[in-house]
Amino acid sequence: MRIAITGSNGQLGRALQRTLAGEALMPIDLPDYDITDLTAITAAVRTFAPDVIIHTAAITDVDGCERNPDLAYRVNVLGSRNMAVAALQAGAAMVCISTDYVFDGEQEAPYREDDAPNPLSVYARTKWLGEEQVRRLVARHYIVRVAWLYGDGPRNFVRTVLRLADDRDSVSMVTDEWGSPTNAEDVAAALQRLIALPAYGTYQLPNAGVCSRYDWAAEILRLAGRTGDLELVPSQNYQRLAQVPKHVELRNFNGAEIGIVMRPWQEALQDYMGTQGLLA
Repeated sequence: MRIAITGSNGQLGRALQRTLAGEALMPIDLPDYDITDLTAITAAVRTFAPDVIIHTAAITDVDGCERNPDLAYRVNVLGSRNMAVAALQAGAAMVCISTDYVFDGEQEAPYREDDAPNPLSVYARTKWLGEEQVRRLVARHYIVRVAWLYGDGPRNFVRTVLRLADDRDSVSMVTDEWGSPTNAEDVAAALQRLIALPAYGTYQLPNAGVCSRYDWAAEILRLAGRTGDLELVPSQNYQRLAQVPKHVELRNFNGAEIGIVMRPWQEALQDYMGTQGLLA
């Protein structure tokens, strides 16, 4: 299979390249490729002639999107449109990676794939609009929402918590923001299975279970054998530009129906920290 991967230098992009190493891959990322340049990116993709485009590239700095909404729109919406056009021209299927932030977090029950989005921030709105561009243009599409993604690289929540534990007497974490920590390697493995099936549509593939950011940090420190204090802090104590959902549990209904079941976040976290040499 010939597969183009946008955002190939990101956490999920790197995980996908490892998981799909046996396929013919086209890594797409700056500075070699710019997904906001419609003419150039479509020409490059046509030359490679992929069977599938996996579109992971995005501006994911939530507060940064509030500061620069034009850039967020250009990358998250028009960039997704450009890759959808590239898929059309190449006759390729397309995977579009999206986010739990398309929901507002007000629903008490877990969110199913067809629940109505209500994005609260520039980041969330542009990701939702990016989904819609792909749905409108590419018949053979997979929209895949994930949450609280972490993976290979120097900058992610796991390494940030451990760095803060090294630098401070106590680590402050919010207790009223809930989601599903998700290992990029698990998402890559799920996508490998998904693109082998002509089961197009919308999927939600986080690791199973939810926790607060405080609980996530506590589990990281426990696994690392750190004894530093962890301080509970309500989110209103933090000054943020963007409004974020407080409690989003993505239900993996559609994926489970075709046998793609995600393991618990605790198990995935332990595996990640083991492979990174971070366990006690």
